[in-house]
Amino acid sequence: MIAKPYLIAEIAQAHEGSLGILHSYIDAVSKTGVQAIKFQMHIAEAESSVHEPFRVKFSREDDTRFDYWKRMQFSLNQWKGIKTHCDEVGLDFICSPFSNLAVDWLEEIGVKIYKIGSGEVNNLLLLEKICATGKPIIISSGMSSFEELDKTVNFLKSKNAQFSILQCTTAYPTKPEQFGLNVIKELKDRYDVPIGFSDHSAKVATGIAAVALGAEILEFHVVFHRDIFGPDAIASLTIEETKLLVESVHEIQLSMDNPIDKNNNNQFKELKSIFEKSLAVNKDLPINHVITFDDLESKKPKGYGISATDFRKVIGKKLNKQKSQWDFLNEEDLE
Repeated sequence: MIAKPYLIAEIAQAHEGSLGILHSYIDAVSKTGVQAIKFQMHIAEAESSVHEPFRVKFSREDDTRFDYWKRMQFSLNQWKGIKTHCDEVGLDFICSPFSNLAVDWLEEIGVKIYKIGSGEVNNLLLLEKICATGKPIIISSGMSSFEELDKTVNFLKSKNAQFSILQCTTAYPTKPEQFGLNVIKELKDRYDVPIGFSDHSAKVATGIAAVALGAEILEFHVVFHRDIFGPDAIASLTIEETKLLVESVHEIQLSMDNPIDKNNNNQFKELKSIFEKSLAVNKDLPINHVITFDDLESKKPKGYGISATDFRKVIGKKLNKQKSQWDFLNEEDLE
């Protein structure tokens, strides 16, 4: 489906309803090395109402959540400009729709991949609409049990949809005890589709760990600074942290693509000859002296005396010649 690890920088609402700030994010993210940038398409009238209770009081600017969504939305033409900008800087344009109308807009814009937010996993009306497009789908599993995911996965498979699933914890920011990194393998084993991780921890280490544990997709929120206003800022990485994450996860993936065979150490043959050691005596010893453990030392390099590995074989043996302190000890020195 996509190259591993597929890295998605999510802008979400970090643009604060400003088209200029949003375009600034596109330029900044394009320099981090991620493959994709992700947005959320909110059309207030189609997805929400004045009765929505979630995060109502977090803003001094918006009286209701509905008002917030109104402030976050852009026109269809503005979205077309956003998509064009992403194309120009080489970023895959990914978007989460929260209404069927948003899917219509995204099809007109030419979205590459659909992302399904945690709250929409059980919205089969929306999924029916998206499946009909034939585009790849990425699902966040944040608020879903396995029982709920099973129903959605079965629905998607019945539609022959091309999809992947992200382990996700809907907590901002996510604490270490909430990461659920163990679920990555559980999802792989249960569904046999590409599995990734959607991160809200605001820590580079979390994404590195997820990739090391097999996440093929990594999604994370990005902001210019975590002190800016917005519901997701505290759970986001900065642009500089994103660059570090990109470099780190690619190194981890490279290591995973090149497993080491511990049954074969031929590559270390020359180094072993340098660093491994030979037996020597640690004091002047006369002829006919019987070697004890306390007479022995090991010295570099290997091959100038009996291997230090075989020290037990020389204990109790008698010298047939005098040896000076720090001389190597060889088979021909022993009776």
